[in-house]
Amino acid sequence: MASKIDVLLDKYGESHQNKTNKLIHWICVPLIFYSIVALIWSIPFPFDWSANFNWASVVLLLVLAYYFRLSVSLALGMMLFAFICMTACIFVSRVSDNFLWQSAIGIFVIAWIFQFIGHKIEGKKPSFLEDLQYLLIGPAWLMHFLFKKAGIPY
Repeated sequence: MASKIDVLLDKYGESHQNKTNKLIHWICVPLIFYSIVALIWSIPFPFDWSANFNWASVVLLLVLAYYFRLSVSLALGMMLFAFICMTACIFVSRVSDNFLWQSAIGIFVIAWIFQFIGHKIEGKKPSFLEDLQYLLIGPAWLMHFLFKKAGIPY
């Protein structure tokens, strides 16, 4: 019997067969993930425990818990990517807190436009329209390809 992560990745992959759509996803899914982290990072946090512990940290802990339930190795890969996104937020927010959320909105909108163009080319609806958890499976789907290429079991 296939594991839950295999079932989710296979189902997600069904609507991502076209080479152009895949290329768009390789660019836009990480950008969307980052932009969401940046937008959540921009929400004022009520406690001043640390400049780098904020709503994005809280949300990413929950997201990573979901990934750990599916696959420890993929969760570790996603943890590394989440760390990269948070580090980018630190550097961008040093320019200006307003620039962080403003640039994140621009990235988010443009990346989603391209995602929908990719699915128009593919001729299939985005998976998340069927089940919202596929919004989290998209980044893991890309990560699993990186793991396969590196010979890391996922």
